[in-house]
Amino acid sequence: MTPTPPDKLRLETSRLVLRAFRPEDGDGLFEYLSLPETYLYEPGEPLSRREAAASAAERAGDERFLAVESKEEGSLVGHLYFSRMEPAEFLAWELGFIFNPRCHNRGFCTEASGKILEHAFSDLGAHRVNAYCNPRNIASWRVLEKLGMRREGHFRQKAFFRRDADGRPLWHDCFAFGIVEDEWKRP
Repeated sequence: MTPTPPDKLRLETSRLVLRAFRPEDGDGLFEYLSLPETYLYEPGEPLSRREAAASAAERAGDERFLAVESKEEGSLVGHLYFSRMEPAEFLAWELGFIFNPRCHNRGFCTEASGKILEHAFSDLGAHRVNAYCNPRNIASWRVLEKLGMRREGHFRQKAFFRRDADGRPLWHDCFAFGIVEDEWKRP
């Protein structure tokens, strides 16, 4: 079985299209990557329209990012990060996601993430998929649980995305989730 090259990857659900980013996706990215609330549990700061355009162009050449588009609206509703982990022979991938706040509570994240898990286990021969999130990001860890992922760890003060006024890191905890192939196939 030969995997589909990432730049040709196109997956569909009843409501969504998962596809490679295109340089013209800048306005769609700007719609949610310009919002401060997007960065509550993510690194970075709100992007300008120009930065969003540059990010879309960069992601168009980066197989780790997939645009998620609503079929009904014909617009970007979010994106997935899906990357093979090293060493490659372990057949493990990492999943991450950010969705436009205007699209929250509509099941888009769960639907898109479920489709990429299906692709990982059915088409890529994945043994395992991992995901990580801040314990305070309840919506994200609930999505991971809905997908059948198991909370496997709680890392204390694992990372920081920001510093306080004195330059000290603002550490945060991290939940680790995982699912292996035989759990995905379980009815």
